[in-house]
Amino acid sequence: MPNPKRDFIDVIRRDESGLSKLEMLGLIAFILSLLAMVPFIRDFTINLVGTVFDQFDEETGQHSDLSIAARGIVIVAGAVLVFIGSGWLILWTDVGKRLAFLLTGAATFGWLTVNGILFTVYAPRGIRPANLEGLSALQMRLPAIAMSLGAFVLFLMFSVALTRYEADVEE
Repeated sequence: MPNPKRDFIDVIRRDESGLSKLEMLGLIAFILSLLAMVPFIRDFTINLVGTVFDQFDEETGQHSDLSIAARGIVIVAGAVLVFIGSGWLILWTDVGKRLAFLLTGAATFGWLTVNGILFTVYAPRGIRPANLEGLSALQMRLPAIAMSLGAFVLFLMFSVALTRYEADVEE
């Protein structure tokens, strides 16, 4: 016959047996910030990053397409990690991992839906670049419409998941 009191004590001991994932992430960030203060490691990192981001085209003398694309990818990934990840991290510490994921997903895709609708209604006006010259007003708004619809579907999915999560917690 299982002993509920003994099982509860085992769970508590397992939780205290090591660092949690969040504590491990904080420890890694702390160690990396300390390593960034060491001149040799800092110079090595700057040179390593410079091999990708500071490539120049020999004909024009400007940054190469690869360098510009790499900067764009890193900036977008960094923005997603910082803005969405920080909200998720704060929610994780307050409401738990599952609920934080559902709330962050619903908030992110709700914001993307509103953003897409606003872009569809108030599409860029003014002087058009040469490569958009032949596009009609609807064709120019198609990517924003597609993003709005996709984000709305994902928003609804996260909302349904939140409703089911709340129903499971209440039972």
